[in-house]
Amino acid sequence: MSRVVHIIDYGIGNLLSVARAIEKAGGEARLTRDAGEIAAADRLLLPGVGAFEACMGQLSHYHLVDPVMAFAAGNRPFMGICVGMQMLMDHSLEFGSHQGLGIVPGHVAAIPADSRKVPHIGWSALQVPAMRDCWQDTVLADAQPGVSSAYFLHSFACVPVDAADRLADADYDGFAICAAIQRENVIGFQCHPEKSGPTGLRILERFLDL
Repeated sequence: MSRVVHIIDYGIGNLLSVARAIEKAGGEARLTRDAGEIAAADRLLLPGVGAFEACMGQLSHYHLVDPVMAFAAGNRPFMGICVGMQMLMDHSLEFGSHQGLGIVPGHVAAIPADSRKVPHIGWSALQVPAMRDCWQDTVLADAQPGVSSAYFLHSFACVPVDAADRLADADYDGFAICAAIQRENVIGFQCHPEKSGPTGLRILERFLDL
């Protein structure tokens, strides 16, 4: 299989930053909003920044919802980053209730403010969730639990229905953020691998090896 990653260009997301990181990891990044290219892709990446509703609106505007869902239903590697991960859920409670792609059962909810600052900005260590023993045979196989850190910037977080879909967590002042998910061929990162130094680079290299 080639090392080409098609990055969905729907007018939102840090596309150039993600593309540069893919290329640094040894892959070839191709931006696309063409349904045919998405259907034929070896790997697909859905970036996203900003508000959930706006991102879903743009994906719909370019008629990419069905092509993305069809790709995810196959067995080829698919990764969502930041809001791109949140869009994999059934719905989001950000400024109302908005439908997502429904690829991974669950919803998106606000990080509880309590005594912590929101948004969650900065570096947090990745941890193995309670339902998992380790990260063997995943894109996090090279990460060290509690040591390897990634960069976050978000106010909302995913809440998967099935705890087994949680690939990694991050503790934010006592609140367990779902930092990454995996359900068969579908992977999501709330953190930004493209901004997470050596840890993020190894994640992308592993993604290219799938």
